[in-house]
Amino acid sequence: MLCRLTIRDFVLVDRLELEFQDGFGVLTGETGAGKSILVDALAFALGERADASLVRSGGERAEVTAEFDLRGSPAAAEWLREHDLDAQDGLLLRRLVDANGRSRAYLNGSPVTVQQLREAAEGLVDIHGQHAHQSLLRSEAQRALLDSHARLDTLLAEVTSAWRQWREARNRLEAATDGIEALAVEREQLSWQRAELEALGFSVDEWRALNDEHKRLGHAASLAEGTQFSLQVLAEGDSACEAQVASVANRLDGLSEYDPALAEVGVLLQSAQAELGEAISALRRYASRVELDPQRLTELERRIEAVLDCARRFRCSPDELPALLARWQERLAALGDATDLAGLAERVEVASRQYGDLARRLSAGRTEAAVALGGEVSQVMQQLALGGGRFDVELVPIEGGNAYGLEQIEFRIAGLAGSESRSLAKVASGGELSRISLAIQVVTSQAARVPTLIFDEVDVGIGGGVAEVVGRLLRDLGAERQVLCVTHLPQVAARANWQWQVSKVSDAGQPKSRVAELGPEARVEEIARMLGGVEITPITRQHAKEMLKLS
Repeated sequence: MLCRLTIRDFVLVDRLELEFQDGFGVLTGETGAGKSILVDALAFALGERADASLVRSGGERAEVTAEFDLRGSPAAAEWLREHDLDAQDGLLLRRLVDANGRSRAYLNGSPVTVQQLREAAEGLVDIHGQHAHQSLLRSEAQRALLDSHARLDTLLAEVTSAWRQWREARNRLEAATDGIEALAVEREQLSWQRAELEALGFSVDEWRALNDEHKRLGHAASLAEGTQFSLQVLAEGDSACEAQVASVANRLDGLSEYDPALAEVGVLLQSAQAELGEAISALRRYASRVELDPQRLTELERRIEAVLDCARRFRCSPDELPALLARWQERLAALGDATDLAGLAERVEVASRQYGDLARRLSAGRTEAAVALGGEVSQVMQQLALGGGRFDVELVPIEGGNAYGLEQIEFRIAGLAGSESRSLAKVASGGELSRISLAIQVVTSQAARVPTLIFDEVDVGIGGGVAEVVGRLLRDLGAERQVLCVTHLPQVAARANWQWQVSKVSDAGQPKSRVAELGPEARVEEIARMLGGVEITPITRQHAKEMLKLS
């Protein structure tokens, strides 16, 4: 239930705080006073589109806060818990838009996206706009209303998904059938290219090893000569470095008896002797392995040339050949599926069966809901001076179906202009359409689980005894949930449990909207104004009192 609405600098409203009650309440006032602005402010807080035009002239930003009691709204409370938002104190929606059109949203004090705002508020308020009867003339609006009323939205989403999968499967089969020759040519070319690279058996690691070994064998003579030269200088020549270092070390070792300071030099030379010995041993081991192998060098050069030849023909570097092979293998797998016409046809058949099964379930649900909705709306129509009229919901088959099922929904009326059932758009006049729309909204609202219903001038085009019936229907709705109605009809206002008056005042040349809660005497005056216009007579007041008393 909506508990409180706080508005700041929104269109004509500078500052306003409204405390809502349960039951059936009405907003009344002169045309242009700003009654519908309050509904627009709530819609803004619930996540409707916003721009800078909502900011009151001279204001920096528009701000609307809506507070809800979530008792009886377990879905909203569960959504808050899933998103780690405190739900103990209800739901507080806060939305702002500045003069530059930038919008911000908050849930229970935490910043959220507008989409999250809509998700949290979904199912809390249902707003029936003053132009709802016009949308009822559109086939898609009729379908959406029936599916929503019958709670078939989830099944409809499954049907839509199945339809898309079926369509995609058909498109793949058609593309494969039309381009089978081109695909075969591509597959043949890729097959021999893949075979050539697979026969090459090449890897990036092998390429590095080939280059390292080729470099070593290509310079084997220089490596052997350099190794022998190094051994001669260090250990095997007449004046080898190893022998000379040993001689110096021995000489200093003897001299260190006379001056201990030379002992430190001796220690360093011993370390040098050890490292020099290790270097000489390593050179001898290397010299034993270095050999000229022209045959192996030739093999390496052939292998390298084969790799380079492939890389040139496929216009890539040798390092890129393995990745190229992987791409070709993946493409060939896809081409295999694409050229498997039997497999593609089987997938089309499976997708068709899945769509058909779901669509038939949807049709069955719609058929049952159509009968029930038609009967209920027809019953309400009798109370709205549409006696003899019958409301039908017809399911018109669509050959092959579409994303929304196997049929198109059409609202039809019989008994208003002859006994023949005809399309709603072709039968109903403006006034009749308003009453039929109201009957549909009353019936669908009774079935919905939305705790707060708002009707924004849905009673346009009716009056007299019909208006009194409308007021009674809305009051009956208010016995089960919170109902708020913007109205110009005194018969509807008199039926309300509570009433607010909206007026426009001028403050320093700026128009502003004001809202006043009306007590018993003030309600008499307001309903008398709605009955009699500018001049209110004692007879008009007496009539207003009688209407309130009877209500």
